[in-house]
Amino acid sequence: MKRPFRAILLAAGLGTRLKPITLHTPKCLVNIAGEPLLGRWLVKLELAGCDSVLINTHYLHEKVTTFLKGWQSDLMTVRTVHEPELLGTAGTLLANQEFFEGFTGLLIHADNFMKGDLETFLDAHHHRQSICELTMLTFETKTPSSCGIVEVDNQLVVRAFHEKLKEPPGNRANGALYAFEQEFLDRLNLMTPMPTDFSTEVIPEMLGRIQTWHTNQSYLDIGTPESLTTAQQLVRDQA
Repeated sequence: MKRPFRAILLAAGLGTRLKPITLHTPKCLVNIAGEPLLGRWLVKLELAGCDSVLINTHYLHEKVTTFLKGWQSDLMTVRTVHEPELLGTAGTLLANQEFFEGFTGLLIHADNFMKGDLETFLDAHHHRQSICELTMLTFETKTPSSCGIVEVDNQLVVRAFHEKLKEPPGNRANGALYAFEQEFLDRLNLMTPMPTDFSTEVIPEMLGRIQTWHTNQSYLDIGTPESLTTAQQLVRDQA
């Protein structure tokens, strides 16, 4: 039987590369065909059966709070935690680890665009190799030098990780969407020093213990005007 799950949506980024759009709009609220990215993730999570969502905020946090006041769900609770100073991807997870007690956890970057649902990814996590404590979504990127590139074995377990190399050995990219259990949080708490960044501090220490699930559907980091335009076009084509 699958455990119920909860998710943390990382929504505190500054969106520097998306200026001037992000001068007045936090990146997580950038519209894709009329619907903010954050809203798209909330819909996916509710459809997948998520129990509760925690959203970290920082830049233009008042606008995120205002958006969420208009969000209603009878099936999933949503709340925010404000970070006066950014804690980092791993730091935010550790600071809110009690939120996941008794639940499978998802860590999601709210500024990514995902075509498709979360159910298959969650199913892959529940059927991961027994040695793996973390499941990572991967996707094929056209710009591998701007991504974290993974190398996997025949069991789809991560054996090498290359963060934003000029000439990476492949185009299978880390989607920065993770599923985990309590054993993973226990491992994070034992790391010294305590990690703050997922890509540079956590993943290199977890090689051989990360299951991957590869999506063949579109998956984009909405960090540049070009990727934003691509995502908007994908949604229009789907309509």
